[in-house]
Amino acid sequence: MLLYFDMYKAHAWWGHRRPHFDTIGPGRVVDSIIPQVSCSCTCAEQPMFAVMACITSYLASFVCSQHVYKRMTPILCVRASATALQARPKLAWYPTCSVKHKFFARFFTPCHSFSVPAYNGFSKLWIRLRVIVLVDITGTLGYFPPHRLAMKRANSTQLVSTDASALIAKRAPPEGWSYQGCYIDNLTGRILANRQPNSATNTVESCIARCIQLGYKVAGMEFGSECYPPSTNADSGLIKCDNAINNGGALASADTECSMACPGNTAQKCGAGNRLSIYSNGPLVEQGPVAAQKTGLPGSWQYQGCITEGVGRKVWKYQIINQNTNTATACLSQCQRFGFQAAGLEYGAECYCGDDVDRAAAGSTAAPESDCGVRCSGDSQYLCGGGNRLSWYLWKGTPLYVWNYASGTAAGRYEMLIGGVVVALLTTSGVNGKYTFVEKYGTGPPNSTGAYELDVSQTGNPALAWRTMHVKTDVFCSAGLTLPDKVGRQINIGGWSGTSTFGIRLYWPDGSPGVAGTNDWQENVNELSLQKGRWYPSAMILTNGSILVVGGETGSNGPPQPSLEVLPRPPGAGVYTAEWLLRTDPNNLYPFLAILPSGGIFVAYYNEARILDEQTFDTIKTLPNIPGSVNNPGAGRTYPLEGTAMLLPQYAPFGAPLGILICGGSTTGAAIAVDNCVSTTPESGAPQWTLERMPSQRVMTCMTALPDGTYMIVNGAKQGVAGFGLAEDPNFNAVLYDPSKPVNQRMTVMANTTIARLYHSEAILMQDGRVMISGSDPQDGKNPEEYRVEVFVPPYLLSGRARPSFTIANRNWAYGASISITVSLPGGGPARVSLMGAESSTHGNTMGQRTLFPAVSCAGNTCTITAPPSPRVAPLGWYQLFLLDGPTPSVSTWIRLGGDPAELGNWPNFPDFSKPGL
Repeated sequence: MLLYFDMYKAHAWWGHRRPHFDTIGPGRVVDSIIPQVSCSCTCAEQPMFAVMACITSYLASFVCSQHVYKRMTPILCVRASATALQARPKLAWYPTCSVKHKFFARFFTPCHSFSVPAYNGFSKLWIRLRVIVLVDITGTLGYFPPHRLAMKRANSTQLVSTDASALIAKRAPPEGWSYQGCYIDNLTGRILANRQPNSATNTVESCIARCIQLGYKVAGMEFGSECYPPSTNADSGLIKCDNAINNGGALASADTECSMACPGNTAQKCGAGNRLSIYSNGPLVEQGPVAAQKTGLPGSWQYQGCITEGVGRKVWKYQIINQNTNTATACLSQCQRFGFQAAGLEYGAECYCGDDVDRAAAGSTAAPESDCGVRCSGDSQYLCGGGNRLSWYLWKGTPLYVWNYASGTAAGRYEMLIGGVVVALLTTSGVNGKYTFVEKYGTGPPNSTGAYELDVSQTGNPALAWRTMHVKTDVFCSAGLTLPDKVGRQINIGGWSGTSTFGIRLYWPDGSPGVAGTNDWQENVNELSLQKGRWYPSAMILTNGSILVVGGETGSNGPPQPSLEVLPRPPGAGVYTAEWLLRTDPNNLYPFLAILPSGGIFVAYYNEARILDEQTFDTIKTLPNIPGSVNNPGAGRTYPLEGTAMLLPQYAPFGAPLGILICGGSTTGAAIAVDNCVSTTPESGAPQWTLERMPSQRVMTCMTALPDGTYMIVNGAKQGVAGFGLAEDPNFNAVLYDPSKPVNQRMTVMANTTIARLYHSEAILMQDGRVMISGSDPQDGKNPEEYRVEVFVPPYLLSGRARPSFTIANRNWAYGASISITVSLPGGGPARVSLMGAESSTHGNTMGQRTLFPAVSCAGNTCTITAPPSPRVAPLGWYQLFLLDGPTPSVSTWIRLGGDPAELGNWPNFPDFSKPGL
């Protein structure tokens, strides 16, 4: 609000009455305690504007305290009151107005001119006033036409004329801020650096308020609608602030060069083309032209010059926007952390990470240094690119990563194993030497029974290789495990909808390679069921031998099931509600679980991880968030953002903390597949995540632990998330991860397949050391439902070396026991042995996986293995025992470790379930 007034005489004291405003409301304007005033209007065809008459509290205090008796010169008074300027999209329009009230004047007027006769006498106060008050409501209406106000003294014919636009243009900014003049922009670069979003109602006040909010001392308005402009006029609607005038900005030759009206108040001026109306808080600081940062850079980064953006594409696809904090140091440090060796800064606030090969591929070329003239949003003493220009940096030190590229037999190879009869959802390696497959209803042929068993010794005769089995309810997105009972029964938990979400299915593996079994899946939801229905749950064996079931949803794309429960159900036990599962739904499905050697349960979900108490399931330790992608810390690792997790090898004497490896994943929103692996040791005092860049992006990742301590990364896509039709660009390449090598040198690019393995694909370790790869149900109209079963043959089977072999009598081990085996080592040793946990693979989650290298000593052809010491180091259950001669593994033998302390062999106690006993 602006107040312009003359006071000719003031006599005595105004007493108790204090001038004030009231708010503008529907059907009324403003009340002001003033003498009776009459108003006559001459109206034009313009929107209606409120005209208030008031004297501010500030002025009243001044007048009363000074006992003014003499004529005062005109005073300009600004009262900033948000409540006095409430918005109204439309106001009534009156052709004339004449309002009288003893103490209040209410004005409705669209007038270009009006007169206010001075009132002579009020409560013995001989005051003659001329009061004109302009209320700025244009922030909402978006229009305030230029006009002139004529004021005539009551006792004189003298006409006092004033330009209201000039009054408004000179309205005082917030305390401490002042107008500094019209400045030339972009002679040697933008003079203000920090862009912010803007609205179509830009005013001097709104621009300054935004800059104050962001902590800046300089605000500029350009092109009317811009609170400091961006780099080109095409980017209108952006706000920018700073703490100084940069790049040698100078005053224009005349203030009138800032001639564009502010759209939120057209009586104000908000710069013009390459002209900025500048306001500052305190003295205005001016800085000369600067350059890109070339010294004090992190690590081994070096500045390379100014380059153009790509032709029809960005040079580097990973964009990070830091509106107020972008610096070369911050940008390069982020790129370095995620393994990128090229970086660029653009438009002052943008950081890009990538590889230098992308620059040539994008058609980028050198540009004049003067093209990169925009100050860094986080440090205005340096330049960070320009419009479609990048300040380009390269890493010149020791490479941040080394990917090995294998060839020939060293790359391994994909082979076709057998044509399938099932589009597998979940695969499990059986202790009978066979492999079970289950599929969701509606997948495969209409007569599919949903369950099959594969005998790989019969792959030459598919009719004998595949045995048809049966499930009663839909296993779509269920969990699977091998139980520690004496026959290694398999359990399948949860499902798609209705009663299937409560389903618990058991299979007792029978038969042997070449000998058909007869057992089938057993299920009766009316007798044996979960307490809560679960779709996409995970499961694991606890240290007491019981089964922990975690998370999921209620089924049929329903709400979350944020709880944990134990099987068999302890007497009186309910479910354990987990806030962290509720909070991170739906990005936490199929969470990754592991028993820790020092105690506790590790769980990773979405982009978080924690350790739970084994008894109460309360959180006892929260880890730092799992890093995402270079430009999105919110990228996730569990379904539907779906990466994969593995437990890193444990070595006797098992004193080191357990390592966790998680690879791949995706982002919410744009669904950009993650291109890195992360690892940590949760038991460490202050665990942190180590980042390693992968050779390619991968979501719906599958990973399999190999008996030599390495890991195969296969399957998935380079874009999207898990789900039907939600991913594209299949990743055909296999990658070998070797944790024995230095960090960021552990990955080797291996052979390619020709078969797209997308949603609902799996990978598990076979007893002969190959990797079985199955499934894919993308339903994307491009890639088929996949029945074919492949194997990946690792290079340790292609070297031409003869396999070692062994015999063992004792297949039922106690913790810490000494176990004798008789060995044959054609390569001469030394002998090593590995224990590989029984696996069930689905959705990137390999439940039951564990890799251990127990102590072994040999005398002649007799070797003694020392079993792992406890169920925390090696959870109860079944393991494949491999003998290694150099890199070459034997065919495995199944052994059981730790017995059956939970007496699962006698569960469930119903006559229609077969029980092996203890």
